[in-house]
Parts: sequence; structure tokens; C-alpha cells
Amino acid sequence: MKLFGKPTETDTTASAKAVEETQKRLRVLQETVQILFVFLREYTLDIDEIKAQAFKDQLTELQQAFRALENPRRLAGAFDRQKGNILGHIQRQKSYLDERETEFRAIIDLMTAALSGLDNENRDFYSSIRTQGERFEEITHLDDIKRIKNELLKEVEKMRTIVREKENQDQKTLDALSNQVDVLKKELDKARESASIDGLTGTYNRKALDDHLLGLIDRNRVTRQPFSLLMMDLDHFKQLNDTYGHAVGDRMLLAFVEKCRSSVRSDDFMARYGGEEFTLILPGASLRNAIKKAKHICKTIATSRYAADDSPRADIVSVTVSIGISVYRPGDTVRSILERADRCLYKAKADGRNRVVAENAI
Repeated sequence: MKLFGKPTETDTTASAKAVEETQKRLRVLQETVQILFVFLREYTLDIDEIKAQAFKDQLTELQQAFRALENPRRLAGAFDRQKGNILGHIQRQKSYLDERETEFRAIIDLMTAALSGLDNENRDFYSSIRTQGERFEEITHLDDIKRIKNELLKEVEKMRTIVREKENQDQKTLDALSNQVDVLKKELDKARESASIDGLTGTYNRKALDDHLLGLIDRNRVTRQPFSLLMMDLDHFKQLNDTYGHAVGDRMLLAFVEKCRSSVRSDDFMARYGGEEFTLILPGASLRNAIKKAKHICKTIATSRYAADDSPRADIVSVTVSIGISVYRPGDTVRSILERADRCLYKAKADGRNRVVAENAI
């Protein structure tokens, strides 16, 4: 390399290679940072007591800043502000788990001691009863005291009855405790599920949709599994409500959800986006397969007929659905993939409704 004068062709080539290598390292570093954000979010447990959701929101904000490749000083400042929060949350989660473990161990020790004492008492009780019964039976071998023999036999049978009743009662107690545990578990599962379920249709709600999409986008960085999103809207739904009332409108929403569920797989994710709008996420589905699924749903809904009420002369009503489709692209956010599907849905409405429009058409 010359100290003065124009750079040679060799110098330019070497500089270009150095820049290219630096850019490659930067891309690898950026992708690694994004994956670490995914792992950190997955590591965070959904515990209200330690404000897990607020921590996840902070992680998402910081992750978006790194994804946007903001000014290095701004990134350094943002990370410097958040690193204390990250470390603090990890310590809070660790302390929470340690406290719960200590509590559970104390409960287990208490229950173990109680069961051990109960088991010893029962064992002693059964042993003494059976021993007494054996002694009574030995006495009955004396043939010259027949009356005593008969009385003792009766007592032995009574004690055997007492033992059987005690065993039956213990079993009932265990069954009752087991049932209570099952009920508590179901109630806990129900409470967790109700926070993410739409009250009318039984599908997932908007918050659950956003969380699910965010999880899919983050996991895509690791698994590279694609997914498609259907944005579905019932046509002229306001007119249906105005004509027949909201009760009929609600019944149509439920009927629509049931029809969709009969056409989807167990790992597909359906959520109520708002009003008469629903989303359906198809994991692993290409755009072509998503279009095929959407057309099937569109045809199924259009050919279905329902009674407006339970009376013999009830009006027969029907609805159609318009569907917009987007497919995940690297770099997508929850907002971007929803907005593309929404634009496709708007075009399906503008083109006459009761149709499917995918993002490759616009």
C-alpha cells in the first residue's frame, strides 16, 4: 500500500473484502442477538407476582430497537438502561422459584409426616384387631364352652366388619381428596384459559392472538417454520344485526366459528380479531395451501343456511365471508403481517365480497 497517491486496485479489493467480512459478521451478530431475545422471552415464566408481562414488553421494545439497527449510541444507551431491569427480573424470578420450592418442600414434609403417622396408626389398629380376632378364634376351639364359643364368633365377625368399614371409609376419604385435587386443577386451568378466550365465541381473543403471533415470529428465527394468516370478515354483518337483532347476530358468529373449526387442524390457531372479524393462523402452510383452505371456508360458509330463531316459521338466513391472506416473511412484525392481511381483506370487500384475496394478488 502506498503512503501517498491514489489507492491501487489491490488496495480497493482488500478494502472491499474487509467491508464485506465486517458486514457478514454484523449480520451474524444481529441474528444471534435476536435469537437470544427469543430464548430470554421463552425463559421468562408467566407469573403476575413478578410482573412478567411488563418485562416481556420491555424485551420486545429493546428487541425492536436492535432489529431496526438504530444509532449505536442510542442502542448502547437503551441496553444500558435495560440491562439492570433484565438482571433484576432474573433475580426476582429465581427468588420467586426458590421461595415456592421452599414452601412446597415444607408442605411435602408436613404431608409425609401426617401420612406416616396415619399409616402407623392404621397399621397398629388393624394389627390389634386381627390379633384379638385370632385369640378369640383360638378360644373357640374349646368344645366344652359352646355358648362362649358362639359369642366369641359373633364378636370376631363384628370386629371384621369394623375393619372392613374402616378400610372402606379410608378409601372414600382418599377418593374424595383425589377428586378435590382434580377439581382444583381444572379450576386453575379454566382460570388461565379464560384470560385468553373470547367470551362469546370461545375462540382466542386479540391479546392471545398478538402473543401467539409474537411467539411464532420469534421461534421462526430458530426453527425457520413458515406460517400463513387468514383475516376473515363476515359480509354485511351490520345489516344482519339491524334486521334480525344482536341475538341472531351472535348465533351467526357461533355458527361461523363452528364451521371453521370443522375445517381446520388441531394446531391451527383461530382468534376473534374484533366484532365480526376473525383470524386463522396456519402453521407450516404455504401461501398456496392457505388459499386452498380459505376458498374451502368461503364456499362452506356461503352454502350454509340457518334459522333465525327456534320457531317453525323462522326466516332462513345466511352469510358470506371475505378473506385476506398474508404469509410470514423474514423481518415481519405482528403489526406488519396483520396489516398485509387486512389490506387483502379490504380488496376482497372492494371486489364484491364472498371471495379470497392473497397478498400475491396485490
